[in-house]
This record gives sequence, structure tokens and C-alpha cells, in this order.
Amino acid sequence: MKKPLFIGVDIGGTTVKLAFITDEGNITDKWEITTNRTDNGKYIIKEIAESIHHRAEVLGFTPEQLTAAGVGAPGYIDVENGVIIEAVNLGWKNYGIKSELETLLHIPVIVDNDANLAAGGEKWKGAGEGADNLLAVTLGTGVGGGIIAGGEIIHGESGLAGEIGHITAVKSEGAPCNCGKKGCLETVSSATGIARLGREAAEESKTGYLNDVLTESGTVTAKDVFDGAKKGDETALKVVKESSTHLGFALANLANALNPETIVLGGGVSKAGSILTDNVIEAFKQFSIPKIAAETNINIATLGNDAGVIGAAWLARQKTTSL
Repeated sequence: MKKPLFIGVDIGGTTVKLAFITDEGNITDKWEITTNRTDNGKYIIKEIAESIHHRAEVLGFTPEQLTAAGVGAPGYIDVENGVIIEAVNLGWKNYGIKSELETLLHIPVIVDNDANLAAGGEKWKGAGEGADNLLAVTLGTGVGGGIIAGGEIIHGESGLAGEIGHITAVKSEGAPCNCGKKGCLETVSSATGIARLGREAAEESKTGYLNDVLTESGTVTAKDVFDGAKKGDETALKVVKESSTHLGFALANLANALNPETIVLGGGVSKAGSILTDNVIEAFKQFSIPKIAAETNINIATLGNDAGVIGAAWLARQKTTSL
């Protein structure tokens, strides 16, 4: 009998990542298709199913091997019914992914938020491997998050648990956030937020590395800020310190409430490495309960772009093998 396979699907605004994954969490095959956002995304699920069927046929996988599929998608999700309440970038509103994909694939389908599934991927095969209590934070254009407690994804009453990026970091005169609030963690610790802080600091200082970058290119990126900090630029170092302190403070308060074994930092900003993590850990230890400060691991994510599909397969495996 051929070994069972789980399908991981990670739907993004530009591409859909897909993978066949074994019961042990190993990727057998992975590929991507373009996210077809024509007519408010009405063809996306159909094209995902067609791609899965084609790929399975080419690789010689039997229909019986394909056990279940997990799907990660952006936006607000009714996870119990597999319905996307709203995903602005895809044009979906009250869209029943689960029912449509189950009809097309003839296997169980489990749907969850993409950040939650990235956390699941890191828990299963990544930087949080084996941790049943885990907090994952994705530092990209925004700040995403996923909370796993007792081996289960925490969703909360409305499915919005894990919106770490929208913890208030700046109580007064904070920058506007896309969520409608001001001063969210996302406004100071995302790539966008760090770039804003760097630009404002460069304009104020009128000297140094960041000011030179701003003068030459007309803008400042998060990478510029970290590059400047690594070169010892005083303005850049202050920006990194400010952003990292906000992040460490938020993580400390979350850890004080949730007591995770491991905190995983992922996304493009995490590639800055130790100049980020050293500052985050310093603030984390300052603001967390001493026992939590001593026992909580803070790791850089290891799965990269594979986290979503691995996490999707992990959830599909977890939910269907227990039935």
C-alpha cells in the first residue's frame, strides 16, 4: 500500500504555493501557480484543484493516497465552516473555500488563516519543532501572528486571536495603521514601520548613513536601517533599538499571559539576524516574568516560504487522523 499524502495549500495575493507532504512532515513535491484574481477570485479554487489533480497524475500518486488538504488564506476566516469572511486582496467575501474544494478534490479540506498555519509549520518541522505551546510572529510588510497552546491553534471567539500586529505599541500620537487604529505594533516593527521610522529619523538627523541613503534614493527601507545599524550608524542603531523594544515589550506581555515554550520570529525582517534578536531578547527579558524570561526560547524561523504549506498539511493531518 502506498503511503498517504497530505496536501498543503498557501494562498497568497500573487501566487498559490502547493505541496504534497508525507505523514512525517516531509515535502515530496512542491510547486506554485499564479493567483488568478479575475472576477473577485472566482477561479482560484478551481485552478488549485486542477493543478493538484494534474500534478498527482504526473507524479503517479493515486487518488487514495491523497488523504486530506489544508488551506491557508489571508483575511478573516470562519474556521469551523471553512468560509473566508473577507480577504480584500483576493476579492473574497463570505466565500466557502472548504465546500468548493471538497467537492472538487473529494477529500476532507481544513481552512485556516495563513499566519496560523505558518505557526503550525514551524511547530511541526521548523524552529519550534515539538513545542506544544508556541507563539509565532511574522515580521513582513505587516506583522502577523499565530498562537498554539496545548498543540492546538487558538482562534478566539471571532477567529481573530493572533492579531499580534495590532497590539497597541504607541499609546499617543501613533502612526495610522491599516486596521483603522493608530500606534499598532505593525506601525513600528514591520518592514514598513521600520522604514518609516528610518526615514523620519534621517530627515531629523540630516547626517549619517540613513540621511545619505535618503538623499541618494529618496527613500529608506527596513534593509537600509539594518545595514546602517551594522555599520554603526547612530541614527540607524536608535531606530533598531526603538523598533526592537516595542516588539520585545509586546512579546513579553504575550508570554506573561500565554507562557509559550518557544517564540518564533519569521518574515523578511527576521533575516536581519542577531542585530534584531539581541535587541528583542534584551527588551523581552526586561519586561517578562523572570522565570518566563529564563525559560522561553526565541528562535528565528527556519522554514521560510515552506512554513505555510507544511503548516497546512500539519493541520489537515491533525484534524483528519483524529476523526
